[in-house]
Amino acid sequence: MANPLYDGLFGAHAGKDTPFLHLLDGKTVTHQDFLSTASQIAHVATQLGLKTGDRVAAQIEKSPEALALYAACAQAGLVFLPLNTAYTVDELTYFIENSGASLIVCDSKSEEKLTPVGAQLDAKVETLNADGSGTLMDQAATMPASFETVDRDGDDLAAFLYTSGTTGRSKGAMLTQNNLLSNAQALVKEWRFTSDDVLLHALPIFHTHGLFVATNVTLAAGSSMVFMPKFDLDEIISRMPNATTMMGVPTFYTRLLDDDRFTKELAAHMRLFISGSAPLLAETHVQFEERTGHRILERYGMTETNMNTSNPYDGDRRAGTVGFPLPGVELKICDSDGNALPQGEIGEIEVRGPNVFKGYWQMPEKTAAELRENGFFITGDLGRIDEDGYVHIVGRNKDLIISGGYNIYPKEIELVLDDQPGVTESAVVGVPHPDFGETVVGIIVAEPGQSPDLDAMMGAVRESLARFKHPRKLILMDELPRNTMGKVQKNILRDQYKNMFVAA
Repeated sequence: MANPLYDGLFGAHAGKDTPFLHLLDGKTVTHQDFLSTASQIAHVATQLGLKTGDRVAAQIEKSPEALALYAACAQAGLVFLPLNTAYTVDELTYFIENSGASLIVCDSKSEEKLTPVGAQLDAKVETLNADGSGTLMDQAATMPASFETVDRDGDDLAAFLYTSGTTGRSKGAMLTQNNLLSNAQALVKEWRFTSDDVLLHALPIFHTHGLFVATNVTLAAGSSMVFMPKFDLDEIISRMPNATTMMGVPTFYTRLLDDDRFTKELAAHMRLFISGSAPLLAETHVQFEERTGHRILERYGMTETNMNTSNPYDGDRRAGTVGFPLPGVELKICDSDGNALPQGEIGEIEVRGPNVFKGYWQMPEKTAAELRENGFFITGDLGRIDEDGYVHIVGRNKDLIISGGYNIYPKEIELVLDDQPGVTESAVVGVPHPDFGETVVGIIVAEPGQSPDLDAMMGAVRESLARFKHPRKLILMDELPRNTMGKVQKNILRDQYKNMFVAA
């Protein structure tokens, strides 16, 4: 036997003094240095009594050691559970209890609060700080720098990622070795990554984008990355001349465009800019190309599947689309019963392929409701496929507005609103209405120093869209609520305006 994930991503670099992580303090961590650290951590985990298949919950700041913990889990056959650094102790308690984690790795400042949680749930607690200090690394320093990799099968679990849980309790998506490895290998080919690439990595590593896309692709290609604790505009601009590629959320690109130092010359030798985790406004796409000559490559993925589609590396990267299904991934647009709809119609996106997760941890009913027996996963995203085969995301199924019996897709209205003078972006939500069940509310964010004419905007909507789609009200807001990955949190907006047309 072997260990597909460890062998394919990490073990392939054993003994190599090639660069892996370029740190902001000027140090470079080689592949072998990194693997040695991972092996030491794997020894700590086994000495703490962890066995193959046990879960390791980690709420830690981004650091080379934090990344090495992921590699250590792969090498020791443990299931890695990265957790958002913003979660409260109450939220963490749920994840630790639900996953049955045997080891909790946290920042020293959280140790006091999490120690009783660990005691209550029979989980050990170790610390790891952003600077690499803590009890985990204290123990690791005394351990051998090599570890005998534990045999695992491609269908064995490698990680849990908990979904954000806007519609109830978060669900633990079970990702296998093959889910992660197959996706990384497909993306290396699609995006033409080689060992010559240097990736600007400013994403968090508790999320699929920063961990299983950016990091895994870098490892699979033997590339290196400029490893930044977080997005820092000055650092991105200063490091760009030494990089070839960048992965980011749309906010990264709008922040760059807002800075005069970001010029065509600065981006001249960059090979590729990739965007995901939230929709990229078509306006950002156009402005970026005008400024740099680069067309941002937008792709589409989710917690349960990693990446599903991508705009082409060679060919037309179309603004407002997420391109084509990746090789090996099947995608169809369906009605609620799973029947494929005619090309061009809007319906639910379903996907099937080696990237699709195994199910939700200890939630067989949820798994059965969202993962069909034929292997297709019901994503909850609404989309359509145009005449050229490009996939368009229209919104989330839960964001669909049903007003007076009509289905209304918020994206259609948002595109009109976004196009109006003085508007940076918009969000359209449905709120309760006594006559129609739901009605449409549009929330507008103005460009800096602008005061959009809301009456004129309503006029533009009336000209463009059928009457049943017209917002009943437009509201100006300074900024839209977003999660850590830049996704607009429409559930917060719906809650905020739920009593606008009905008595509380």
